Amino acid sequence: MDGDFRLDIGEIQRTIEKAEVLSVYFPRLRRTLLVDTRYDVEDEPLVRLVPMVDSIEERFRSIRRLRPRLPRPESITVIPWPKAVDSLVRLNIWAKLIDRFVGNGQVKAVKACGAVLEELRRLEQEEIGEVISGPAYYTIWERKA
Repeated sequence: MDGDFRLDIGEIQRTIEKAEVLSVYFPRLRRTLLVDTRYDVEDEPLVRLVPMVDSIEERFRSIRRLRPRLPRPESITVIPWPKAVDSLVRLNIWAKLIDRFVGNGQVKAVKACGAVLEELRRLEQEEIGEVISGPAYYTIWERKA
């Protein structure tokens, strides 16, 4: 399921260590993992699975709606993830993400990471089921009987 997609894992890990807002999108699942590491006394970091958007401007607007008390982020780091969900764990990407919150004592964000990972796994399993038997996919070539 991972295909032959080349990703610079080291660069992605370094990016996760520094990014203010991270948007990891999963084209196969049509979802985005939105991670906003910013926090203050009223707002904790945000870790949420959200629908994909058509533009970065739309993502900025969605963050503004989700986090109205915080200023507009200076930047959003966007990472396409064409691989399987568990490859995030296998390639140590997920651990880097969790480390961001553990280092700041953000227990709720760590728990949110766990919940989001389980949701991503569930969505991926549903998508695989759709590929096998769902009406959203069709066969290009059929075997002649």
